[in-house]
Amino acid sequence: MERSHRMTGHVGRVKNPEDIAIIGAGIGGLCTAARLAKAGHKVTIFEASNRTGGKCRTEWIGRYAFDTGPSLLTLPAVYRDFFQRTGDVMGRVLEIEEVNPSFDYRFHDGKSVKFANLSRKKTLASIEQSLGLEAASEWDQVMVQAEAMWDVSRTPFIESELKSPLSLLKRPRLLKDLKTISPWKSLRGLGITNPYLAKIMDRYATYSGSDPRVAPAVLSTIAFVEEAFGAWHIKGGVGTLSEKITERCEKLGVDIRLNSYVEEITLSGGKVTGVVVNGNRESFDRVVANADAQFVYEKLLAPTNKVVKIRKQLAKQEPSLAGFSLLLGLKPSDAAPLEHHTILFPENYDHEFESIFTTKTPVERPTIYICAPRDPLMVKDVGHEAWFVLVNAPRHSKTGDGFDWSDEVFARRYANTIIDQIEASGIPIRDRLEVLEIRTPLDLQTSVNAPGGSIYGTSSNGARSAFARAKNRSPIKGLYLVGGSAHPGGGLPLVGLSAEMVANAILEKQPS
Repeated sequence: MERSHRMTGHVGRVKNPEDIAIIGAGIGGLCTAARLAKAGHKVTIFEASNRTGGKCRTEWIGRYAFDTGPSLLTLPAVYRDFFQRTGDVMGRVLEIEEVNPSFDYRFHDGKSVKFANLSRKKTLASIEQSLGLEAASEWDQVMVQAEAMWDVSRTPFIESELKSPLSLLKRPRLLKDLKTISPWKSLRGLGITNPYLAKIMDRYATYSGSDPRVAPAVLSTIAFVEEAFGAWHIKGGVGTLSEKITERCEKLGVDIRLNSYVEEITLSGGKVTGVVVNGNRESFDRVVANADAQFVYEKLLAPTNKVVKIRKQLAKQEPSLAGFSLLLGLKPSDAAPLEHHTILFPENYDHEFESIFTTKTPVERPTIYICAPRDPLMVKDVGHEAWFVLVNAPRHSKTGDGFDWSDEVFARRYANTIIDQIEASGIPIRDRLEVLEIRTPLDLQTSVNAPGGSIYGTSSNGARSAFARAKNRSPIKGLYLVGGSAHPGGGLPLVGLSAEMVANAILEKQPS
């Protein structure tokens, strides 16, 4: 089931081309750049590292390739639209294949359930077989409610700029929509009684780096979106997406400057005038920041009254959780291969969120996510496998609001406990290990300048979280924000929509 992507973009050429700087070559910055260049603007991207793509990367280590950022694509229509509007067809540029089953959920007591891709009927049959008819009926009811939430929230919240709560108050269906979305209700407030299904639903809070005990119930729409639009793998690795978007930018004349660190966004009279890059001042008509919003306002802008006000607002937000990951290169085995996505749940899921959000300590027995793509393009030898293993973790900090991940000895010891738990679940890997790489939240902070290694910037903890994210249009004239820490949030689909919103916001003032 594939629904059309509703947002519309500007397709003509602008009459008055502008010089536009984009800070950061993550997916959001690249997609914004391509759309603006297609419209006729002169676009320059400044990227501090030596590569494009941000967190979206497929990394080769020896004979193995790993998706070290996003490991699946949902809502592919967002990127079909992007390629079409910037001059190509996605099917000619990259190949996607459905992941079926989409997830294999395994529990501490040996029970398991597989969710089918693009089929609620098959998923419900799987739930009934594993957990009983009552459980299947409960999941069906929750998905009906999630679909209603998606239909209500899609246009005003997800596919539109969220300029202010006042704009939503003018909606004629406001009261009915509020009743459907139930912003006062948490994900736990959905009241799922089956303990196995409750764990599965809790996991959708972590998709946005959040705590299901306080994250809004509307996050259940992620489960519906996965079911309705599918879970997809990009052949060669999800990082192929960033490579092909980079190529789009280059073909459209975008100037991509790597190893170019932006030190300051310059202002005059409350308006953007340019940037300081590697010590050099360069003039631009507009600036788009594809960097963590808090970093932009704290480090790149002088403390004007407007900037100080936004700093205070952003400081109130709770950072998202981080991730501790293992890259495992495995030799061939006679054991049955894992599904593309396998999740191993612990007995007590609450301990995970207590550790991350309250005590700020690594989770002793975390939920373990294993991505084991059966993609021959991601290994150089037949029969070998490249697994990406991820567990949720507190962000890196040396000041008490996180955990200090700089101790390499501890990181190795913790990695071994994760491997022990995988083995204890009946998945043998130690005798197959050929490559073992460890990535901590500190590594993520260092590699992509994500403060604390928070994967999604800020969490969605609380009913006001959607309004607390950085707006796409800054109050500072000529400055825009795109990417996971800005509206509408993190993850490939939302970042792609964020880029479309920013491009449209700039182009609407430049009629073709």
